[in-house]
Amino acid sequence: MKMVPDEAMTHNGRFHTDDVFSAALLRIMNPKIKIVRRSAVPQGYTGLVFDLGEGEYDHHGDRRQYRENGIQYASFGLLWKQYGSTLVSEKEARIFDETFVQPLDQQDNNGGTNMLCRAITQANPKWDEEEDADACFFKAVDFAQFILENEIKSMHSTEHAEETVLRCLKHQQNGIVVLPKGMPWKALLIPSEALYAVYPSPRGGYNAQAVPCSIDSQECKRPFPIEWRGKKEELSTVAGVGDLTFCHIHGYLLGAKSEKAAIDACQKSIGWNK
Repeated sequence: MKMVPDEAMTHNGRFHTDDVFSAALLRIMNPKIKIVRRSAVPQGYTGLVFDLGEGEYDHHGDRRQYRENGIQYASFGLLWKQYGSTLVSEKEARIFDETFVQPLDQQDNNGGTNMLCRAITQANPKWDEEEDADACFFKAVDFAQFILENEIKSMHSTEHAEETVLRCLKHQQNGIVVLPKGMPWKALLIPSEALYAVYPSPRGGYNAQAVPCSIDSQECKRPFPIEWRGKKEELSTVAGVGDLTFCHIHGYLLGAKSEKAAIDACQKSIGWNK
């Protein structure tokens, strides 16, 4: 694995999500790195060059690369491909590329509407302002670094939760998995036979959450009954289970005062209208 040097260079002028997130990733990999913006790479430059100069981490010339699914790499994708698995597991690095990096690469290469990309590019100086473009760039990099560091923390959190979720899954009953604490569980419970996850709520009491059909779907395997949705004080009466506090209007989340009440509600939901 190549070490990240103490110097790097990218293009000047208007910046985009690609070069901003590339810079953020390099700063995470090497907090001492000095990143400069130039119109061309000086002869003899020995630092890392990205999104400029048709080098290893550029994607505009003949060296452009494509993933197996046909999505072209931009500089951020090329750098994540190189260094992502040094920050998280190979599995999490692959998932992050699919869900986070690829949409940014695709927007940079092909255009389109991506709200994160819009937020980044809106940090460029406006035509009627006198702001320094480099100063605006590094403000955007700070923002991107905050996002990227939290995404990496989240991936580590998912890895740490895996053992606990799998252990609880072994003890599931009737599709109900009881967790000791709120933690990332979707990646493991979605492909399983689990229908609900029950766990302590950070607001007090317990939550029961219906397992979605896929990681990017709002559709659940077994949502809570339509008759329960949007109910609060009257929910226990409608559901026939005591100590319930609310049911989300879209039927994917239910609140209860106790773990037993949350489990009882899941069991009642499974048999509702059968």
